[in-house]
Amino acid sequence: MSKTLTDSILTADDTSAPAADRPRRSVGRVIGIAAFSVVAGLIVIALIVAGTIVWTIQRSFPQLEGTIAVDGLAADVTVQRDALGIPTITASDTDDLFFAQGYVHAQDRFWEMDFRRHVTSGRLSELFGESQLSTDRFLRTLGWREVAAQEVEALDPEVASYYDAYAAGVNAYLAEHRGADASFEYAVLGLQNPDYEIGPWTPEDSVAWLKAMAWDLRTNIEDETSRAVIAPDFTATQIDELYPGYPFADNPVIVPSLVAAQPANATTNQGTTSTASVQWSEVDGVIEAVSALVGDAGEGIGSNSWVVSGDLTESGMPLLANDPHLGAALPSVWHQIGLRCRAVTESCPFDVAGFSFSGLPGIVIGHNDRVAWGFTNLTTDVTDLYLEKIEGDQYRRDGQLVPLQERTEVIEVAGSEDVELRIRATENGPILSDLTDDFSAIAAAPFTGTGGSVEPPANAPEGEYAVSLKWTALEPGTTASAIFALDLAQDFEDFRAAARLFDVPAQNLLYADVEGNIGYQTPGRLPIRGAGDGSMPQPGWDSAFAWQGFIPFDELPTAYNPAEGYIVTANNAIVGEDYPYFLTRDWDYGWRAARITDLLQRKIAMGPLTATDLRDIQADNEFAVGKQLAAAYADIETGRRGPDAALGMLQTWDAQNAADSGAAAYANVLWDELVESLFVTGRDGAAPTTDQGRLFLVVQNLLEDPASEWWTNEELGVDGQRGMLVHAADAAYDRLVALQGEDPGRWNWGGLHALPLNSATFGESGIAPIEMLFNRGPFPVGGGSSVVNATGWDIGGGFETITVPSMRMIVDLADLDRSSWNNLTGNSGHTYHPNYVDQTPAWQRAELTAWPFSRAAVTAATTHELTLRPAD
Repeated sequence: MSKTLTDSILTADDTSAPAADRPRRSVGRVIGIAAFSVVAGLIVIALIVAGTIVWTIQRSFPQLEGTIAVDGLAADVTVQRDALGIPTITASDTDDLFFAQGYVHAQDRFWEMDFRRHVTSGRLSELFGESQLSTDRFLRTLGWREVAAQEVEALDPEVASYYDAYAAGVNAYLAEHRGADASFEYAVLGLQNPDYEIGPWTPEDSVAWLKAMAWDLRTNIEDETSRAVIAPDFTATQIDELYPGYPFADNPVIVPSLVAAQPANATTNQGTTSTASVQWSEVDGVIEAVSALVGDAGEGIGSNSWVVSGDLTESGMPLLANDPHLGAALPSVWHQIGLRCRAVTESCPFDVAGFSFSGLPGIVIGHNDRVAWGFTNLTTDVTDLYLEKIEGDQYRRDGQLVPLQERTEVIEVAGSEDVELRIRATENGPILSDLTDDFSAIAAAPFTGTGGSVEPPANAPEGEYAVSLKWTALEPGTTASAIFALDLAQDFEDFRAAARLFDVPAQNLLYADVEGNIGYQTPGRLPIRGAGDGSMPQPGWDSAFAWQGFIPFDELPTAYNPAEGYIVTANNAIVGEDYPYFLTRDWDYGWRAARITDLLQRKIAMGPLTATDLRDIQADNEFAVGKQLAAAYADIETGRRGPDAALGMLQTWDAQNAADSGAAAYANVLWDELVESLFVTGRDGAAPTTDQGRLFLVVQNLLEDPASEWWTNEELGVDGQRGMLVHAADAAYDRLVALQGEDPGRWNWGGLHALPLNSATFGESGIAPIEMLFNRGPFPVGGGSSVVNATGWDIGGGFETITVPSMRMIVDLADLDRSSWNNLTGNSGHTYHPNYVDQTPAWQRAELTAWPFSRAAVTAATTHELTLRPAD
């Protein structure tokens, strides 16, 4: 080595050299070295933090292989999982079977389960503090948890043992997994609420979730409330135009002709300081807050299902399709699972697979070895609002003052003092008008009516107005038992016996079996009304308006092997106007049902049906009102080059809301602008724009009535139908250009209508880095509101997808192993787990994956196998 090089090394790097011999470093060099050291230190810290986060996230991932010794089991239980993380549980008796289901649900979804039970019991403030007090007050007043406790108390011993075993399985998991070991969310929760401790699971926690699902599917209460709120600003004629009757002449009913009920073989037993602060959002309206947590009963909530006889299929056996439409959730509301007795016997009879709710034992929708079933929302009216007259701690009833039912509860609030809540109720139900803006508005300006009439209450007694809620879900029911009756059904009689128990939420139940039969049953506890029809609030002080009981089960609509060879349910009217009992004024308007029926008939005419044909129908994107818009604009010109070119796109459009369609993007923006201009913008009182299926019919009627006053909007300077159509076309073009640019070749519906998948808890925390840990998307999608591919969005609220086909399934009764299914997100609730959103890309394309059922097929698909073994 040369002296020069040696000297340079010594002078640059050897601090042992004499100070006089060392050259001075420049200021820039010193700063550079210091900056590098700081950056390096930050990188090291970041890596440590990242590593800690990764370790904390992954520590709650479930063990999928090997053996786990568990207290509470009688014998070994096998848990086989496929590549999608879907478990099939095999056990020797029912106690072990449901114990293992509880254990596996807790492995995959315990944070979701814990959050849900805090929702259903009105205890969100225990988790998230004062911001959730208004929601807790509302839910405590409804009293879901108390009703669930009564239902658990009434369970027969066998069904009660299923719930007890399930709870024991959940608690066995929690015995070894606390805090972040159970789910990463608890580590985040600890930043704000470090004192929170997970409590034991109970059967009441399971049953209460059925109340939440009933709330999600409550339907008519939204329309009844909206009519009552707008009544001071609109005439009865206007309200009737905004809420037209079901188009029986155009769209189908589920059971066209009533048939004699098949005999059922069962009866019902009805009768502190933290290091970080998560800013939890306070929603302006309590109903909106509850809907955000539980499920939104607004735009797009519904479902499709249809069943086709083997006479029309290639295999000669039935095919059954189902896709329930619920609020978009991450994780999806559904957990896919199989439950199998090692030897199917009278004492251990289960061999069933399908979609479950985490927190609830059994299979909710799916099939066993003989029978398949699907659900869609019945949309019958099972809720009524009553105007009450209150004086102090009493209320008026048939000319008498009657004591209010009162109770006091204490709400625990994280980081704050407990809050006392006084709950009041009448014979009609809990009083809600001091809890929500809409119900308070109804009490302040009360209107009532029946059969389309709208008027202030006549001959009202003295006292202060209040609003109470009558709802079938607020009385103890038997759905908690119905789930297992469905899981064990072997034929149509068993199926109807299960339907007899399925009282809340009211659902259309569709059926097929391996003998080639298809069927339908209306279940549910459907009220017989007195003087009112439930379309508007009724006088609570007059018992003539009270419910008179429930429609007898054997008089509910049913169908068995109909001559048409198929049955379609899509929340449309169940029966015609000649049915002897009043069911509702507020059906879904039947556009999806009509489209499904039309597509089925077309495919039937072309030859025997296959599962692929049913999947293609599930993926159909036809926008019914798009055709109406194209026809209405056939001879309309705005005088502007851009809008006229966009209108020209409508004339060659196939009316399919495909994700990559520019014409679909313009059509939907045009639809939004037209509805807003007709009913909201510049109006003294805005008309409700929820339920686009309803608006399809409203606008269709207006297009046939050019002289209607709705076409004039002085604030917008619009006079007449043609002027309104031109205004909407101009506004839609300008809006779409602002959103996606001037080049129509770059317009696309999927970009506007993308689906954000947000966690209902930390995904809305207000802290971006935390939200990024849990949220996914947005995902471009096709479809739309009142479209078979039902991806709902709100008029006036942007175009993002808010409600979705929460799952899709097609069951092939010729060979159950040829069935297929898909979940919105994935089976895991753990962020960054491989099964967190692994099914979403297939869901975007409306594609389904193989659904193995037989023992051989499940074994062939197994990628991980776990044995749960008795600890002793």
